Amino acid sequence: MTSPHDPIQPPPSTRIVTDEPLIVFSGVRKRFGPKVVYDGLDLTVNKGETLTILGGSGVGKSVMLKMLIGLLHPDEGSITFGGLELTKLNDREYGVIRRRIGMLFQGAALFDSLSVAENVAYGLHEHQHLKSLTDDEIEHRVARSLELVGLPGVQEMYPADLSGGMKKRVGLARCIAVQPEVILFDEPTTGLDPINTARINNLIKAIAEALKVTIMVVTHDMGTAFDVSDRLAMVHRGRILLQGTPRMFRESEDPRIKNFIHGIAPPSEDVATLLQQG
Repeated sequence: MTSPHDPIQPPPSTRIVTDEPLIVFSGVRKRFGPKVVYDGLDLTVNKGETLTILGGSGVGKSVMLKMLIGLLHPDEGSITFGGLELTKLNDREYGVIRRRIGMLFQGAALFDSLSVAENVAYGLHEHQHLKSLTDDEIEHRVARSLELVGLPGVQEMYPADLSGGMKKRVGLARCIAVQPEVILFDEPTTGLDPINTARINNLIKAIAEALKVTIMVVTHDMGTAFDVSDRLAMVHRGRILLQGTPRMFRESEDPRIKNFIHGIAPPSEDVATLLQQG
C-alpha cells in the first residue's frame, strides 16, 4: 500500500521524447592542474529525455553538471543550451540560463536555519523574474511542490527534523518550485536505504511525466540508472565511451561497460602477490 507520504505513482507515460538537441557538449576539455578530466567530451541531451551519466569515481560526472550551470568553465570546446553558446556568456546573461535549470545537489544543500517552507521558497525570492509573486502565490507554489514530492504539510519542519530521504525530497521540491526546463540530479540516491532509493527513483519518473522536463542524472547506482533513464552515457578517460538506451548497455560486450554494470573489479596482480606472501 502506498504511504500518504509517498509521491503518486506515475500513470503509463505520455511523455514525448524527441531527437531535438537541448544541451550539447562538443569537444570540451577540462583539467585541474595536471589532472585531465575531459579530453574531447561530446554529448547531446535531447529535449524531454532523462539521460543518466555513468562512470567511476573521480571521472568528472559532477564536473559536467557544474560546467553546464556555470560553476566551472571548460578550458576548450563548446557547450550550448537551446542553441545558445554558454561559454561566451557573461555573468548576467548566464543568470538567465540558470533560471531554466534546477539542480538537486548530492546532500540536498538545505539551509539548516530555515524551515522547509522557507527552503522551498528560497529560489522564488532569489530569481528576479519571480519577485513579482505575491505571498499567497509563493505559499501555493511551496505547498504544491511539496505535494508533488510526497511531503504535504511539512512546511513548518526544519532540516534537523527530516530523514535523509525527506531532505532529498525537500531539495527536489525547491528545484521544481521555480518551474525549470531542466533538472539535474547529482547522485540522488547516495546514502539512502533501498526503500528511499525506490521513492527517489519513482519521484524522478513522476516529475519527468508531470512536468515534461529534461532530466540529467549522475549516479553510481545501476538500479537507478536502468529504472529512470531513456538513455545512458558512460564517461571513460575524459570522453564518452558509449551513449544509448539501457538495452544497448545491457547487451554491450565491451568489458569496461560489462564490468561497471555488474560491479566486477579487474584482478590485481599486486594484491594477489601480497596475499600469497602474507
